Amino acid sequence: MTYRAKRAWTGWAFLAPYTLSFSFFVVVPIVASLVLAFMRFDLTSRESVQFIGFQNFHDAWMDAYFWQALQATVRYGILMVPSLIVLALALALGMNAMSKGRDVVRAMLFLPAMFNVAVAGILWQWFYNGQFGLFNFALKNMGMEPQPWLSDRGLAMPSIVAMSLWWSVGGASVVLLAALQQIPRQIFEAALLDGARGPNLLRQITLPLLRPVLLFVVVTNTIGAFQVFGQPFLLTRGGPELSTRGLVQYIYETAFNNYRMGYGAAMSWMLFLIIAVFAIVQYRFLRRSTD
Repeated sequence: MTYRAKRAWTGWAFLAPYTLSFSFFVVVPIVASLVLAFMRFDLTSRESVQFIGFQNFHDAWMDAYFWQALQATVRYGILMVPSLIVLALALALGMNAMSKGRDVVRAMLFLPAMFNVAVAGILWQWFYNGQFGLFNFALKNMGMEPQPWLSDRGLAMPSIVAMSLWWSVGGASVVLLAALQQIPRQIFEAALLDGARGPNLLRQITLPLLRPVLLFVVVTNTIGAFQVFGQPFLLTRGGPELSTRGLVQYIYETAFNNYRMGYGAAMSWMLFLIIAVFAIVQYRFLRRSTD
């Protein structure tokens, strides 16, 4: 065997573990879910397994609960993504302007992102508790009325968004801070010599140079918003009155609580198409702004 052939086989040998695991845990489930989407598959009965074509997709299109869950998901995304971008950008700009203590602040901001969603959800359940929660305790001390953070339709979704911001803003701010630190200082010095100050410096210099990274942060967080599951599931279980039950939670309940695997798979692919459309639109719009 020649040296080139040995080198090629060595490369495939190193790639084999990842390729096998990726195929088994990613490719096979994707193919299986696509097949299930066109079948009636009830885990409680073997006789119910049959090919039904696009019937599951038609049923989802006519399902009022599907649209209610999608509406809740979109509402979460509308509240979450712009708030996250603005807050993360403000934190990144603040850290970038610091001369001392930046590493400590960055570590403190990123610390919540190191918790898994279960830990964060349990912690914020205590914060929002109506009887002995931290927030209502603070309101009482200020002479204000306690609030039903998780049981009121108007407060439940903003409360979930607040928890999500605390949990995820650190990661976005660290990414934006890294991008800010890559901008050469000579550019800002030249802009200052030309008379750029304050908002003009931010609008004309900083934001245009940050647009590629902002594109990445906006698209990835939009995808994450459409896939929200742990936060509402742990805090409200989708309530009150299903106002916070997102599409992923509805898919989970349909597939694993009601054992309608085919119907759940079809809704999963519909969610995938919705996310893909939003991601492509955002990418094209923001990419056009950078050209």
